[in-house]
Amino acid sequence: MKKHNFSAGPCILAPEVLQGAAAAVENFAGMDLSLIEISHRDKKFVAVMDEAIALSKELMGLDESYEVLFLQGGASLQFAMVPYNLLKQGGKAGYTVTGTWAKKAAEEAKLFGQVEVLGSSADKNFNYIPKGYTVGDDLDYFHCTSNNTIFGTQMKDFPSTHVPLVCDMSSDIFSRQLDFTQFDLIYAGAQKNLGPAGATLVAVKKDVLGKTGRTIPSMLDYQTHIDGESMFNTPPVFSVYTSLLTLRWMKAQGGLAAMEKHNAEKAALLYAEIDRNALFYGTAAKEDRSDMNACFLLHDEAHSEQFNTLWKEAGIVGINGHRSVGGYRASMYNALPLESVQVLVDVMQHLEKTI
Repeated sequence: MKKHNFSAGPCILAPEVLQGAAAAVENFAGMDLSLIEISHRDKKFVAVMDEAIALSKELMGLDESYEVLFLQGGASLQFAMVPYNLLKQGGKAGYTVTGTWAKKAAEEAKLFGQVEVLGSSADKNFNYIPKGYTVGDDLDYFHCTSNNTIFGTQMKDFPSTHVPLVCDMSSDIFSRQLDFTQFDLIYAGAQKNLGPAGATLVAVKKDVLGKTGRTIPSMLDYQTHIDGESMFNTPPVFSVYTSLLTLRWMKAQGGLAAMEKHNAEKAALLYAEIDRNALFYGTAAKEDRSDMNACFLLHDEAHSEQFNTLWKEAGIVGINGHRSVGGYRASMYNALPLESVQVLVDVMQHLEKTI
């Protein structure tokens, strides 16, 4: 049977997306050639890239003042590309440190200029989202991380700023409705909600570029990739094509409004059981709980062997917690059906009845 895939990433993908991607690997667009052996300059793949960019902008409600790119190197490369392209020589950037990846982003930015940490939740092992900080007008940009995969926290709103707002949305991109025009730069690794590993989505407002006063290596310059229409170097064709299939699937499901409703239902079902069942407790502050990644622990670790046996027998995979938190982490990305969450809840209730 198909497993109930709660993996934190690479993520579960919709069955029709997997089927379409598999078919294209054998025979792409009736060419009698595989998707992964054709030239990325072939007009049929250029059409794929163009549609993926257009659909990304459509789903996010972005106009022509923004460019969308499909790059490589993951979000980790963006930790350097953002300050390289936005942090002026002798300038200062503001960061919130809300988890492992947010911390790495801030550390990388220090190689390019001054970094001011405006808020951090490190004091409580990143189990909440810091609030009440002020984003000063003296910053070149402000960077935040919308969802923290390891620790199960999520920003529910974003600060108003008079400086460019940058957000790492790697683990909740396309999962909910937002005013995406409030951001000047968004980046996200594809492998959480969009497609397989290999591609990184970047949406950037064009007028924030070209102001640092530094010479940027070609491959690290957003303008290079804008001018090359994401084709400056060979793109990750399989990841881009599978991302396109996912974008089509999301639009057909009803867009981000439908994704948000579905994800809220799944999160509500699981968190309700975590709070009701006396054997378990959640690790994240309730007001900051992520709809994407639910982290929870057993009150008594003596029950872990029995619980682990039960969820494995139920066909569940990928719920072991990150070592930074321990316990369990159920990642509920867009394509995970509500039925899979119900299976996990049933297992938790079964454990309760046997203790």
